[in-house]
Amino acid sequence: MSAATVHAGVTARGVQLDVEAAPGRVLGVIGPNGAGKSTLVHLLAGRLRPDTGTVTLGGRVVAGPGVWVPPWQRHVGLLAQRPVLFGHLDVLENVAFGPRARGVSRRRARQRAALELDAVGCGSLAARRPHQVSGGEAQRVALARALASDPDLVVLDEPLAALDVTAAGRLRALLRERLRGRTVVLVTHGELDLWSLADDVAVLDHGRVRAHGPVDDVLRRPPTDFAADFAGLNRLCGTCISADVVRFGDFEVVGVPDPDAAPAAGDAALALFAPAAVALYPAGGAPQGSPRNTWRGTVIGLEARGGVVRVRLTVGAATVVADVTARSVGTLGLAAGVPVEASVKAVGVRLTR
Repeated sequence: MSAATVHAGVTARGVQLDVEAAPGRVLGVIGPNGAGKSTLVHLLAGRLRPDTGTVTLGGRVVAGPGVWVPPWQRHVGLLAQRPVLFGHLDVLENVAFGPRARGVSRRRARQRAALELDAVGCGSLAARRPHQVSGGEAQRVALARALASDPDLVVLDEPLAALDVTAAGRLRALLRERLRGRTVVLVTHGELDLWSLADDVAVLDHGRVRAHGPVDDVLRRPPTDFAADFAGLNRLCGTCISADVVRFGDFEVVGVPDPDAAPAAGDAALALFAPAAVALYPAGGAPQGSPRNTWRGTVIGLEARGGVVRVRLTVGAATVVADVTARSVGTLGLAAGVPVEASVKAVGVRLTR
């Protein structure tokens, strides 16, 4: 098992990354568009030269001052969002291509390819051409090809994004099985992919790594709003003014201090709470009673998410997300521009540094 490290910058892209994929673990990489995810993939795969710093695979510097190892000599298996299979080769020869490129005999390469195809459930497709397989099948074949050459590092660049729900679920289960014990970098926009497959996570934002560590540890206190979405949390950043109160501009949030990272008065602080904990009411109609936070807001958007509707609203300068039923949307007449009151019980809010 080998580690992969990137301590490198690309000036034209405004990217300076410090990332390590630990041996035998899956590192999830998340961040909004333009955060530097594609740059990281290209640095690892050898599609891009860094202007500063180094890229190291298995203890070997593959890019850096005076050093450049081309892609085909890096032992990196790449699985991208859309599989690029060689149209002039059948499925078996596509998978055998990697071992052949590393000097394995044709017979042994074909044997290995057949084993990998069986492992991904595509053994019966061996004689087909790429245009004769479905999108989900092509992605499985591409996975077999990526693993057939025994790469030191597997890079998955949004491998499930182009698949339907059923095909994505099958491939996700397959990845969980086939990647066990390998060193992997997984770039994803999918919360389910991250929680299902990754051991660690690197949160990228504006070309920098904002947090890096085990998934549970990082997303328990998400460093960015994008990461908070992955964690299924609202994230408000303000200043602690007392043990259980944080101020955000012109409004306050009452909550329960995090026993492991309670903020002190004057500290920068986060208030974290689930969208499902937010109740919406007509303007002026929020109930009083048990300790709760009640804020006046304005709806800015709605998004259907399975059995619930995610409602985004502005509260002062902040954005708050609530998950409500479709019936509630109709009853409250929710639409962009509609004023509402949002209420969250204090016990549902975690205050942390």
